[in-house]
Amino acid sequence: MTDTSLDDTSRIATAHRPAAALVEAMTAGLVGHRALVERLVIALLVGGHILIEGPPGVAKTRAVKRLADGVEGTFARIQATPDLMPGDVVGIQVFRPERGVTEFVPGPVFHHLVLVDEINRAPPKVQSALLEAMAEGQVTVGGTTRLLDDPFMVVATQNSIEHEGTFPLPEAQLDRFLCHVMVDLPDAATELAILDLVEGEGLGRPAPMKEHVTHAALEAMRAAVAEVHLSPAVKDYIVRLVVATRPGGVAAIAERVGHAVSPRGSLSLAAAARARAFLGGRDYVVPEDVAALAGDILAHRLVPTWRATADGETARGLIAAAVEAVRPL
Repeated sequence: MTDTSLDDTSRIATAHRPAAALVEAMTAGLVGHRALVERLVIALLVGGHILIEGPPGVAKTRAVKRLADGVEGTFARIQATPDLMPGDVVGIQVFRPERGVTEFVPGPVFHHLVLVDEINRAPPKVQSALLEAMAEGQVTVGGTTRLLDDPFMVVATQNSIEHEGTFPLPEAQLDRFLCHVMVDLPDAATELAILDLVEGEGLGRPAPMKEHVTHAALEAMRAAVAEVHLSPAVKDYIVRLVVATRPGGVAAIAERVGHAVSPRGSLSLAAAARARAFLGGRDYVVPEDVAALAGDILAHRLVPTWRATADGETARGLIAAAVEAVRPL
C-alpha cells in the first residue's frame, strides 16, 4: 500500500526547491526587501494580485521586474496617468478600411505579469476595467468577452507621499488584491548595502536572474501549495482573527471598525498562509504563518470608523491589535 502522506511530502519538497531558489535570486538584487519578495512569490503561487505602496525610490518597480525576469511569460508595464483610458489598458476595436473589417487590438493586460505603476493616478473608469480583469481573468470589449493569459497577475504600485490629482482606490478594487504591502525607507546599514549593490552592477543595471521558473514548474508549485495541510485549529484561528473585527467579536476592536473584513479575507489569509508554509519547506501551516501575513492580507479590507481615524487609529493598527488579542488554540 502506498503512503499518500509521504507522496504529498515528496511532491511538496520537489516543488519547493525552484520556489526557494526564485526567492533567493530575487532577494540577492533587492537589499532589505525579503518580506516584499516573499509576498510577491506568495501572490504568484496562489494566483493573487498585489498592491505595493511606498515613497519613490524604494525599488517597488525593480522588485516587479526581477519577478518578471525570473518567471516564464510576458511582462507589460502600464504607467497610470489621469488621461489614461480603459482602451489603453484592455484594448480597442480598430477598423481596417483596406480590408473593410473591424479587429481587436489587445491592450497590455493581455500579458502574464502586468505592472500598473501609480495605479491611484488612473481615473475610475480605468480602475473599473482592471477590476473585471483581476476578478474574472477576462475583459469585455465591443460586447465580446476575451480570456486573459494564465497565469495572470497584476502588481500595482502607489506613492504614499503624494495624493494631489489621484483617485483613491475604492474598497471593491482594494478587496481584489490578495495583499497590500507597505515599503518603508531603509535604515543606514541597508542603504549602504544598496549603494554597494548598485555600484557593483554598474549604472544601476541589475544582473540578470539566474533562476527561471517555467509554466510547468509554476503549475507544480501551485499544486503543491494546495496540498499543504491547514489544520482545523489553524482554520479556527484565522476565522477568529477575522471575526474579531466584526460586531460580536473583540469589543475594543469591533467598535473602532466601520467596515469589517469579509469572508474573502479569511479565504485569502488561508491561501497565503499555505503558500508561506510551502516557501518555508513545510507541508503544514503554523499559526506564525497566519500572524505574519495578517497585516498585509487583512488591513486593506478593513475601514476604521471616523472617530477611530480622528483618534489616529489605522487599519493596520487594528489588525495588529486583533493579532495580539486573539491567540491560537
